[in-house]
Amino acid sequence: MRGHSGYAKLRCKPRGARNRGPPRVARGSIQRQPLRTMTNEALARWNERFSAPGYLFGTAPNRFLASAKHLLRPGQRALAVADGEGRNGVWLAQQGLNVTSVDFSPVALAKARQLAEQSGVTIETIEADLAKWEWPAAAYDVVVAIFIQFAPPPMRAKLFAGMKSALKPQGLLILEGYRPQQVDYGTGGPPNRENMYTRELLEAAFTGMEILHFKEYDAAIEEGSGHKGLSALIDLIARKGV
Repeated sequence: MRGHSGYAKLRCKPRGARNRGPPRVARGSIQRQPLRTMTNEALARWNERFSAPGYLFGTAPNRFLASAKHLLRPGQRALAVADGEGRNGVWLAQQGLNVTSVDFSPVALAKARQLAEQSGVTIETIEADLAKWEWPAAAYDVVVAIFIQFAPPPMRAKLFAGMKSALKPQGLLILEGYRPQQVDYGTGGPPNRENMYTRELLEAAFTGMEILHFKEYDAAIEEGSGHKGLSALIDLIARKGV
């Protein structure tokens, strides 16, 4: 599909005040939140996938995230959402950011900490069901969400609202996902079109944020064995208002 990038400002109604989440814990530590809205079957399935030798999605950062390096600054606080085995969180830490990596799989998070140690960096890991997690309000300079399309529409709406809430004023959202056409390609992600993203869906979810980059396109990606081949992608970088 035709790509587009540029700057835009969308309007929104003021949002109400949100409760702050749990206090921050020391970097490199493990924090657990009450589990689980995600089913035990889903957790078992992901734990099994992450238990295989190596890294399911590789150890290199997502290509789109790496392309946004010029927007990042050492010392910023970053939240890597559903970060799995940590490839993106570890890369952010290598850029000098203070990283919190959150996921519901303890197996994945153990591998994330191992990858961080091997890479000479430290990350904070939180084991949590994101549908129930108390997202810290205005806590992060950067929120990164790469291929989090396990979430059906009701859960997705909660995740998007939490991500937006977690950003500090002027904070950056960096998001990459699949468009509905991805189901036809079958090269990554679930076989559920309703879990995929469209421009209209993302514009509605992040109304009021300044759009720095927005692009829809097809491209071949290779991220371990989990994401491999021609893919229907959609990329978004947006800045929260003051």
